[in-house]
Amino acid sequence: MDSETLGRAYNLHNLSVFLERASMEGLDEVDVADSPLIEWHGGGPEVWLAMP
Repeated sequence: MDSETLGRAYNLHNLSVFLERASMEGLDEVDVADSPLIEWHGGGPEVWLAMP
């Protein structure tokens, strides 16, 4: 957020929690997946790399 790393998300739920903590309250996983504010690279909201 604003060039600051908030953490690492390993799934859509993690991302929803990070955004909620960043004052974007009231978002659920569907809202996050469909948001025009999020630009997905290498796939979409259903594509996540395995944890290292």
